Amino acid sequence: MPTWDRPDPHTLSIVVAADEIDELGHTNNAVYVRWLERCAWQHSEALGLDLASYRLLDRAMVVLRHEIDYLAAAYLGDELQVATWIVQSDNKLRLTREFQICRGSDQQTLLRAKSTFVCIALTTGKPKRMPTVFLERYVGAMV
Repeated sequence: MPTWDRPDPHTLSIVVAADEIDELGHTNNAVYVRWLERCAWQHSEALGLDLASYRLLDRAMVVLRHEIDYLAAAYLGDELQVATWIVQSDNKLRLTREFQICRGSDQQTLLRAKSTFVCIALTTGKPKRMPTVFLERYVGAMV
């Protein structure tokens, strides 16, 4: 079990696939961003906020900024755990998630990241205040 930076993460299990390896023989940096996105979506769905909910509410949380520290490489066949936590919100437009990726075989932390999300109206793409259900679910899950 990894030593997580924060308690009770939402986690996603990954096994590094051949098409995720780049010319240098390790996982391509862009792949990590896809894993972060997948983990965040799964966490959102676990909180009861899926794509259908977003469409019904005409709201979505979209990435404004990623800050990523690549600490060590992942290789073909590595079994990884991607963890996320909601750590901050202004209770209006923005929330922040932290991420940590650990390799199962040696428990090494490969990546730490922080992503800032902003709430938008799907119909306009413009920032719009989070609906009450977002505050209840996302802010309610904040650590």
